[in-house]
Formats: sequence, structure tokens, C-alpha cells
Amino acid sequence: MDERVLKWITIMMSVLTVVVLIGLQGFPDLHAKAVMAAEQQEELKGGSLIATAAPAQIVKEDETLHAQLKIGLPAELKKEDVQIENDYVTQTVYIRFPGGTEDYFQKYKIRGSSDHIASLSYYKDGEDGVIALTLDKVYELSQKYRKGGLYLDFIDPHDIYDKVVVIDAGHGSRAAGAVKLGVSEKDIDLDILLQLKKLFDACPDNIGVYYTRTADTNPTLDQRVQLANKADADIFISIHNNSSATGNFTQTSGTQVMYSESDDSELSSKKLAKICLNAVSKSFDSYNRGLLEGDNIYIIRTSKVPVALIEVGFMTNYDELDKLKSPKYQKKAAQGIYNAIMEAFEEGY
Repeated sequence: MDERVLKWITIMMSVLTVVVLIGLQGFPDLHAKAVMAAEQQEELKGGSLIATAAPAQIVKEDETLHAQLKIGLPAELKKEDVQIENDYVTQTVYIRFPGGTEDYFQKYKIRGSSDHIASLSYYKDGEDGVIALTLDKVYELSQKYRKGGLYLDFIDPHDIYDKVVVIDAGHGSRAAGAVKLGVSEKDIDLDILLQLKKLFDACPDNIGVYYTRTADTNPTLDQRVQLANKADADIFISIHNNSSATGNFTQTSGTQVMYSESDDSELSSKKLAKICLNAVSKSFDSYNRGLLEGDNIYIIRTSKVPVALIEVGFMTNYDELDKLKSPKYQKKAAQGIYNAIMEAFEEGY
């Protein structure tokens, strides 16, 4: 081999080695930034974590409370001092109160039943204490405050509502979905959901509706489907919009609905999807593109309840994109989904 060639190869190998070493040095920094971001998010949600414990270690069983949970709090607190947030998406109840101490679990008692509690944590956020109860499923809360204690009852949504539906707006936050001409799919999905929410807010029927998001957030795929599973929803609807395989603008348009082919029950995902397809394409005045098997999609494959993922229209079709970003047609799409859900309930879902 020519000596000049050998010299050139030696130089290139040396350069490559340096590049690899520099790249490897960067990996710990990337990991540190990821950990830091996760820690900052945790602090924003509930302050600095003081302790996490198994419910059985903290909750003293007390049958006299009849499945209630009594959470001990400073005696000087008033009812209005205690703030309660029931985060349905993560099945976590946050109880915030002033005058939180570092040794809350030692100073105050939690009594009653721990049957519904998967984990229990305590945070300090400034002068406030925050108790976080992660539940085993979705519950509504009945609460009473008496001096020195907060009493909680955990109620199955089906004991309150005749029907329960979970509605998901696809994507969110940094997960924009398809983006065409400056329009993000995540925003269209959410706009349609918010129009649908208006319809359910005005609905006279006793229907419990849970939303995976009503703002520009991005719950994990598992959080989305687990909201449906842990609410034991009668129906789970996910709102999305389509694009061509290449991402380029084409003449392809229309509404398509995905379903779980592994669901062979009488009130199946496929039957629900067909109801949604017909109702949405009619209301949105779009071409009916038919049904599509969807078990390759996580939220469809892992749903334990009847699910339909609605691709309202194609963002890669100029005319349909104009419709999708129009409040008028967003209302039409929402009306179609609403009609489909109500029809499905009439069918026995």
C-alpha cells in the first residue's frame, strides 16, 4: 500500500477517535439535563418531595369511618384554607394546606381505609404542605372538613353518572403532530375537543365526560388510555387528523376511523368506529374513507373499553385544511362526534 495512503488513513482514524471521545463526553450532559428537567417538573407539581410511603404503612385502618379517609391537618385551619385538586388523568388527588411541617407523617394521622390508594407522598412547597394520593382508578370525591381533619369518600363515576365517556385530543405541547402551512394538528384536535366540550356542558343527560387534555399539554399515551381504562369508560374517543404518507399535499381527503380488531364483543370497537365514521363524515361533509384496523396504535391496542380513533380530515389537502382550521367546521366535526356518542349510547354502549 502507498505510504501516503497509510499516512492519510492514520490521520483520519485519529480525527475520528477525537470526535467519538468528544461525543461521548456530551452524553452525561444530555442525561443530566433530562434528569434536571424531570426534577423541575416534579417540583412545579407538588414542591419538594419529603416522603413517599406505602399506604398500609401510613393509613391506620379504622372501620368506624366506613371506607372514608380521614386526613389529619393542623387544628387552626379553616375549610377555605384547604385546596383539593383531583387530577383524573394521573388519578392523583392533591391536598394543599398552609403550615405544612417537615415531619407531617409523624405529627398527623391518616385513618380509615387505604383500599383505593396506590401510593402516598408528602411535599413541601414554600410554607404549604401537599399530600398526594395516587389512586388505583378514577374516582369522584365527596369531601367534608371538620376541625383538624379532612374526610374523603371515593366514589365510582358509574355510581354518579348513567354513562361515562373519555375524550382525547391527540398530541399536544411539543408533540405537534402534522404541521401544514403553519397549522399544527395538536391545535385542531384541541379546538374540536373544546367545541365538543361545549356540547356536553349543555347536555341535559346524566353523562360523565373526562378529557385527557383541555389545554396545550401532552399526557403520555399510557395516561390517555389509562384514563379510559381506570374510569371503566363506556366509550373512549380519540380525536386526530390525517396526512398523506409522504407529508406532501395531495387530492386525498375524507374521514377515517380506526378501531381495535381484537375486540370481538357485541358492543365492539369496530361497531363504535362505524357509528363515528358515518356521523362525522355526514356532519363534517367529508368523504367517507372507511374503517381501518388500529391494533398497531398503542391507545387502541391497550384500551380495555370500546375505542374509536377518529381522523377527521386530511391536513395535506388544501380544501380540507381550510375546513379543519375553520371554527365553523370544527363545530360541525364536534357535532358529528357528539351525535355518534349519543347514538352509541342508544345502541347500548
